Amino acid sequence: MKVSENGINLIKQFEGLRLQAYLCSGNVWTIGWGATEINGVKVKEGDELKLEDAHQLLKSDLQKFEHLVNSRIKISLTQNQFDALVSHAFNTGGSDTLFHLINFKGSKEKIKDWIENRYITANGKVVKGLISRRAKEANLFFLDDC
Repeated sequence: MKVSENGINLIKQFEGLRLQAYLCSGNVWTIGWGATEINGVKVKEGDELKLEDAHQLLKSDLQKFEHLVNSRIKISLTQNQFDALVSHAFNTGGSDTLFHLINFKGSKEKIKDWIENRYITANGKVVKGLISRRAKEANLFFLDDC
């Protein structure tokens, strides 16, 4: 599967675009839409991007996380579920526990609780933006469960 425009927009919304390197809330040098590496090299202070390079970097990063989700999830997903998982993995690096819960059909409540209540801190502090992101990812994951 490939992430949809809806999924890309979710990632862009929470990552924001910065063309100059900055320290994110996790104290990691970041650039573009949440990239921590450029061509395999860690982002460092003083790095800059042009807009077209930021687009290319996002596309490359999305392919990595699409591949991760596609390789780790062994059940059929809706587009919304896939988009939610790519957004989550893009921000967290992916979670074996979450992938396991989904593959082994954990309850809706358990999966929703896991998505909403893990990976919401940076440097030991709860971050409101991460709480909002996890809530949107959980809601998107279960959007088709009406």
